Amino acid sequence: MVHLALVGGAHIHVPNFIKRVQARDDVAVSHVWDHDPDRAQRRAAALGARVTPDLEAIWADAAIQAVIIGSETDRHEALVLGAATVGKAMFVEKPLAADSDGAYCMAEAIERAGVVFQTGYFMRGDPIYRFLRRELQRGAFGQVTRLRMSNCHAGALGGWFDTEWRWMADVDQAGVGAFGDLGAHVLDIMLWLLGDVTSATAAIGMGTGRYPGCDETGEGLLRFRSGAIGSLAAAWDDIANPVTLVLSGTEAHATVFNGALYYQNQGVAGADGKTPWTDLPAPLPHAFDLFLDALTGQADVPLVSPREAAERVAVMAAMYAGARRGGWVTPETWGAL
Repeated sequence: MVHLALVGGAHIHVPNFIKRVQARDDVAVSHVWDHDPDRAQRRAAALGARVTPDLEAIWADAAIQAVIIGSETDRHEALVLGAATVGKAMFVEKPLAADSDGAYCMAEAIERAGVVFQTGYFMRGDPIYRFLRRELQRGAFGQVTRLRMSNCHAGALGGWFDTEWRWMADVDQAGVGAFGDLGAHVLDIMLWLLGDVTSATAAIGMGTGRYPGCDETGEGLLRFRSGAIGSLAAAWDDIANPVTLVLSGTEAHATVFNGALYYQNQGVAGADGKTPWTDLPAPLPHAFDLFLDALTGQADVPLVSPREAAERVAVMAAMYAGARRGGWVTPETWGAL
């Protein structure tokens, strides 16, 4: 049995993590800390765990092998560095940080500690993205010219962040608004598929204005080192989001429409682009379950590296900077700060 502590329970995904822990018999959350005592009590009650008001007691407890960091983003750095200092494995909700400085500082500390790390980029396990990555790696698309991805929902329209999750629409605490929140997931897939970004920019808007000072919608542009052009849409203001991916190359084309993949490639039998392509790899477990699998000794678990998590923060920060400046921005790179 691996014992964990929940260190910060603010994130909207924490209730899902609690359910996933409770569904297993090889892990247990024994302690809960949060700067908000009422929230700590609620999370502890849901987990059948004890509230530990003294964070230092969690760091000092050798029986606690790992922590789940689901705090507000502006509290990540202190918690991550604390866990790294005492050698505890950690799952950290995305984004790792609000800026490149903090992200690379944390990534370096995690790597130096040599602990198991994971963050919440759950889309990598989707069979469609796994298939596209495999096709790209074998050169089936030829020269990739462009990739467009979209991740939008109606969160602002539905008032999802009006009450318990209000901090997520407070940029001082969350580090980003809707564009960075939802865009982080598709940005991870775009970099996972196509590699490094050399410059980025965006146009970011306040949308309905329901959350003053917080962006609700945006469109980003990316230049990849390969020469491909990327565009990224993310918003809390959309009542529909049917086209989530368009990937175009000189030898193949892929579109994801209403969750179905349409793949066209003359070199692949049956890939006519007219009917859904269903010959896909099996899905992987949720990113959080993969973290628990790695903790419990499973080998070769595909996790997001600390460096990857930090690089995504740097590219997102470049898009926000580009929106402010009205031009292209080069993302900060590892070791350049």
